[in-house]
Amino acid sequence: SLLSPFQEEAEQLYKQCKRYDLLNKFYQASDQWQKAIEVAEAHDRVHLRTTYYNYAKHLEATAEHNLALNFYEKSGTHWFEVPRMLLGDLQALESYVNKMKDKNLWKWWAQYLESQADMETALKYYELAQDYFSLVRVYCFQGNIQKVSVASRQFPSQRQPVLQPAPASWEGFSLSLSLSLSLSFQAAEIANETGNWAASYYLACQYENQDDIKQAMHFYTRAQAFKNAIHLCKENNLDDQLMNLALLSSPEDMIEAARYYEKKGQQMDRAVMLYHKAGHLSKALELAFATQQFAALQLIAEDLDEKSDPALLARCSDFFIEHAQYEKAVELLLAAKKYQDALQLCLEQNLTITEEMAEKMTISKDSKELPEDSRRELLEQIADCCMRQGNYHMATKKYTQAGNKLKAMRALLKSGDTEKIVFFAGVSRQREIYIMAANYLQSLDWRKDPEIMKNIISFYTKGRALDLLAGFYDACAQVEVDEYQNYEKALGALTEAYKCLSKAKTRSAVEQESKLALLHSKMALVKRFIQARRLYSDDPKEAARQCELLLGESDLDSAVRPGDVLGFLVEHHLQQQEFQMAYRYLEEMRKKIPCVNLNYYVSQQTIEAVHRGLGIPLNRNVASQRIRHNSMEDKETEEDVADEAEIS
Repeated sequence: SLLSPFQEEAEQLYKQCKRYDLLNKFYQASDQWQKAIEVAEAHDRVHLRTTYYNYAKHLEATAEHNLALNFYEKSGTHWFEVPRMLLGDLQALESYVNKMKDKNLWKWWAQYLESQADMETALKYYELAQDYFSLVRVYCFQGNIQKVSVASRQFPSQRQPVLQPAPASWEGFSLSLSLSLSLSFQAAEIANETGNWAASYYLACQYENQDDIKQAMHFYTRAQAFKNAIHLCKENNLDDQLMNLALLSSPEDMIEAARYYEKKGQQMDRAVMLYHKAGHLSKALELAFATQQFAALQLIAEDLDEKSDPALLARCSDFFIEHAQYEKAVELLLAAKKYQDALQLCLEQNLTITEEMAEKMTISKDSKELPEDSRRELLEQIADCCMRQGNYHMATKKYTQAGNKLKAMRALLKSGDTEKIVFFAGVSRQREIYIMAANYLQSLDWRKDPEIMKNIISFYTKGRALDLLAGFYDACAQVEVDEYQNYEKALGALTEAYKCLSKAKTRSAVEQESKLALLHSKMALVKRFIQARRLYSDDPKEAARQCELLLGESDLDSAVRPGDVLGFLVEHHLQQQEFQMAYRYLEEMRKKIPCVNLNYYVSQQTIEAVHRGLGIPLNRNVASQRIRHNSMEDKETEEDVADEAEIS
């Protein structure tokens, strides 16, 4: 289409199908550069710099250098295209370089000047470009030239006479030597100040050629060329510097330096350290054992792990056992996967098994290191050791992993962690564990924590231990009586105990019947006392009579506290103004329950009212009570008190 008369149609087609890349080429081919640049800037930015470059080449071909400069810069190729274009006009090129103040152009111009032997000006532009390697290289070159010139002036030819005018020749030699030293000093100063690796390496090579070993090593080190510096140390027997350089270098260089020390047979500690630092642990250990470097062995052992050679691990563990460093020996045995030996050492030396150690000894189910039976046996041995050391939580964990939940529960019970005990019992779902958990919870203060009581009932029920649950309900009934005097709740608890025990499957039917009969008796006594208290509002005398009958029951105190019955009768007779009877029941209460404060059953106001009714001072009664407790003649004392009451 470019050669056809239908260029306008081709242009429209490119635009319609949005092929701006082809449209850009079309404009360039048809010498429509402004349109090509506009399309590239607006729609074809991928080829924008290429378009600028092609246009700059076009302008250069038409000798429009000033405009070409601009588009070479836009294309980013001015660093090499402009110097090439202006090479025929050095003055214009120098002006352009100075105007642009670009490091790449300065470096190019310095290289050009150097090629033209204009070293002084080249140094100036190398410095502007911060090309420290080239600066050092030129300074060194100038120093070498001066040395060569000194040699050529001093000995221009072997055919010249040997005798020369001394003053002139030595004056020239001194001047050239001082200039050479000045240039070398400048090169060293640049390398030191900038820290440029290439400059330092080049300068080090120059010093090495001049046999200045100290300076060569210094600049090799600055250049991070440790291998070269190590080579110089080995050639010149600089063993101290060799060690420092090797530690800074690569593992390969460390091993090379270690072999050097080993071959010399001196300073073997350095050889061991370098082998260790290089990661060659087997060689380091072998050399440390051979030379008996025990301090180094300890450092090396810290880096040993399960990936190390088992034989080396075992050898190191034996070494630490011999030197009574048992904890380190255990670590190495675990790394060598000698779990039984590690565990035995812990038992023999009473070493505490930490969580980390226990986990290292634990072999997963998927592992093929040990058969399943051996794996479980090992876990139980770990747990047994933890139990001896009082680490009950860890013992629980290991027993569980071994599949022995009963032992795990026993360990957990010893820990006393109630929350975990309840949780473990809930997830284990084993009858024995339910019962163990419930028995433990009964040892706590379940009276003040309803949640514990709920868990006890739940665990006994889930564990199908109805006889034990019956016993718990019986204990609940006793608590209701002793602490709260709530006989209604006590009767409910006894009823539940009776239901549970009647459903329980015990080993001895006779024993079960005996317990059921005892519960039935308790329920009957409690029920009679409850009925007597309820009857009091309607028929006080009958209620009092029922209570007097209860006092005649031989097994009353197994279900009903005599103090509660006596207290009830005291209150009744006080309300009936029968002070003598009230006092008699008070005295009976003191006799039957000598070690309990009477206020526990009757109020202090009731006691005072009874004494006022009889005219007996309360303090005398207290004194008589103390005498009664210490005398064996309770009957005579009671008669004396009765006589005093009649006289008053």
